[in-house]
Amino acid sequence: MAALPWDRSPGLREHLADFYRDLHRHPELSLQEFRTAQRVAEALGPTGFEVTTEVGGTGVVGVLRNGDGPTVLLRADFDALPVEEKTGLPYASSVRAQDHSGADVPVMHACGHDMHATCLVGAATLLANSTAEWSGTVVAVFQPAEELACGARNMVADGLFERFPKPDIVLAQHVGPLPAGMIGYGSGPVMSGMDAVQVRLYGRGGHGSRPEAAIDTVLMAANVVTRLQGIVSREVPPADTAVVTVGRLQAGTKDNIIPDTAELGITTRTYDEKIRDVVRPAIERIVRAEATASGAEREPDFDWNLSAPVLVNDPASTETTIAAFAEHFGEQRILPIPQVNASEDAGVFGTSAGVPSVYWFWGGIDFAGLDLSEVVEGRGVDQVPANHSPEFAPEIEPTLSTGVEAMVVAARTWLGGTA
Repeated sequence: MAALPWDRSPGLREHLADFYRDLHRHPELSLQEFRTAQRVAEALGPTGFEVTTEVGGTGVVGVLRNGDGPTVLLRADFDALPVEEKTGLPYASSVRAQDHSGADVPVMHACGHDMHATCLVGAATLLANSTAEWSGTVVAVFQPAEELACGARNMVADGLFERFPKPDIVLAQHVGPLPAGMIGYGSGPVMSGMDAVQVRLYGRGGHGSRPEAAIDTVLMAANVVTRLQGIVSREVPPADTAVVTVGRLQAGTKDNIIPDTAELGITTRTYDEKIRDVVRPAIERIVRAEATASGAEREPDFDWNLSAPVLVNDPASTETTIAAFAEHFGEQRILPIPQVNASEDAGVFGTSAGVPSVYWFWGGIDFAGLDLSEVVEGRGVDQVPANHSPEFAPEIEPTLSTGVEAMVVAARTWLGGTA
C-alpha cells in the first residue's frame, strides 16, 4: 500500500484539530445535530464527495465514485450526551439544551463522537487526494442519534441502501480509554446487545407523617432496584454474560410528601438471544411482583424504548483488516481486547445490507506513569476517565492522526488497486 498522502493535504492536521475543537465546543444532543451536520457537509463539499444531508433526520452521506471496484462504507457518529463537562479544556463545552423530555440539561461530547466525525472527514480528504492509488466507491456515513440507538435504523429506513451505493463491507471505529495511538480489536461478538426500559410505578400519595394512609412508591422503587440485582447473579448461568443497570430513579418533589408515582430507567446488556429472553421477562416479573407486594392498586407501565443489536465483527474480514493495521502501524501498536459490554448500533448497517462489518477501537488517552501491561489485560482503563465521564478528553494527537490513518488503511484494504 502506498504511503498515506498527508503531504498532498498541507495543513490538514491543523485544520482537523481546529474542526475537532469546534465540534467539541458545540455539542448537540441526539436528533438535534443540526449545526454538526452542517459543519460536516461543509467540510466534505470541497473534497469532491457528493454530499447529501438530512438522511434519516440529520444524517450526512458523502459518496466518492472512483471507477470500478468494491464499495466501502465508512461510518462515524456525531451526537453528544447530557453530561456537564469537567475537563477544564480551553475548548470545553458550556452548552445547555432541552432533551427529548423537555428538561434543561448540560451537553458534552463525553463519548468521543466529535473525534469520530473529525477522523472520517480527514479520511475522506486523504482518500479524495489519492484516487490514482485505489478504485471503487467510498460511502462516508455520518450518523446521528447513536446514543439513542436509533440513528442507524433511521438512516436505513430513509433508503440509505436504495439512494446510495450498497456497500460490500462496513467499517467503523470508536475512540476509548486505550493508550493514544494504539488500536484494539476483537473478532466475532465484540459489543453487547442493549435493551432499555422506562418503568413507571403507581402508588398512593400522602403526607410523610402518615405512611399507613399511602402506598409508598419510593420504597417500592428501592425494593425493585435491590431485587433486580438478583437476575444476573441467580438467573443467568455463570458462563454467560449479562448486565442489568438502573441508571435513573426519580420520585417525589419534597421530603415530607410520599409521591404517588416513581420512575426507573433500566438498561440490559447481553450477547445471546437466549439470555436476553431470560433478562427482559425477569425485569417485568420483578417489577410487577414488588408492586403487588406493596399493595399497588394499578399495574406498572413498561416502555421498552431503546434497543441495539449485538455488534459482530466478521472473523475473516477482521483478520484481513487487522493485518493491514499491523503492517501500517507496527505490531506493537495493535492489541486484542476483551468483549465490551457497552453497545453500538453500527452493526445495523452491515446486518441490513447483508455484508460483513469490521469495528475496532483506538486509544485517545495519555497513560504516562501507568503500567501498560494492565491495559493489555483490561485493568488499566479503570485508572483514567473513560467514555461518558465528564472528564473524558482524548488527546488530540496522536489520536486524530491515528484515527484518520486507520480509516484510510482499512478502506484501501478493501478497495481495488491497493496492491
